Amino acid sequence: MPAIFESLPGIEVPVSAISGHLAKLWTNDRADGGSAAATDDATATQLNVVMHFGLNTTPEDAAVQFRVISAFSKRYPSRIVVLCPLRADVAATELRAKVFGECHIGKSKSDKRCVEFVMLSYSRSARPFLESAVSVCLSTDLPLYYWAHSFLTSSGLADYRFLLGRSKRVLIDSARSPADALGFPWPNASALRDLVYSRLLPVRQGIGQFLSVYPPALLVEGLRAVTIQHEAALVAESRVVSNWLSRRLAACGADLARVNFVAATRPAELRAGLVVSFDYTTSGRFFRWTGDFAEGQALFEADFGSGRTTLSAATSLLNPENALSEAMFF
Repeated sequence: MPAIFESLPGIEVPVSAISGHLAKLWTNDRADGGSAAATDDATATQLNVVMHFGLNTTPEDAAVQFRVISAFSKRYPSRIVVLCPLRADVAATELRAKVFGECHIGKSKSDKRCVEFVMLSYSRSARPFLESAVSVCLSTDLPLYYWAHSFLTSSGLADYRFLLGRSKRVLIDSARSPADALGFPWPNASALRDLVYSRLLPVRQGIGQFLSVYPPALLVEGLRAVTIQHEAALVAESRVVSNWLSRRLAACGADLARVNFVAATRPAELRAGLVVSFDYTTSGRFFRWTGDFAEGQALFEADFGSGRTTLSAATSLLNPENALSEAMFF
């Protein structure tokens, strides 16, 4: 993956000199030939993030994800370590490193927030030395968050136990991960968070708030099928919504053995990204939520026996940097 490492910003430095070069990032030359360090408030970091590009990552995709983590850092100043494994092994065990820093202006000129990046390129032969190199890059007194992006196999990622085990949160995107990723026996499974679930927060909130006005027993009485229709690009979102609904309906008292959960590609004539439908044994009873993410509009339609209700509302998926925040902190 040298193309990714080469395309990322920063100054290449020896791995042994990373700490020193990071310190120099915030030293500004003065007109009198001296130097002035940036203020502590500007350079103070709140957390460590290790962003690990898997072997399925392309240079174009890496550039997109780099922009995401940079946007995230505008709200949460961070020490970010970017891992770039080489696709082809080489005999050399030397790691390559880059350092990079950028500052963002907040609500006022005095509200300056700075973020530090370290990029590490390594081959399979250099893998035994990676833990030591990453440890040098991290701020030891801050929590660690690990974002594994677009990796090939769960078993391959599980080899990075030093990151999986010590991280407060381990972030994956199940739309870009192996099929067994969510059920894999990770070293710290309770820390695992799915970015698909996080970016569906507005959908979960909207549906939950609408249904919360009805008694739980009424929602599950005679419920025989839950159908999720989705556009082709939202297969993972459809699966996550289906699993979330099954848990919430079970909490309402539904006998899930009697409820058929169905996922299907939406009909071509529907513009919506997702459509959620409840079907009941009683004629005339139904619930339907239609979400058009392109237009940012949702439509609720329901009749639980007391008359038809129709309600329009806004909807969306969280943008990537906000989904990161949701997955990390909530």
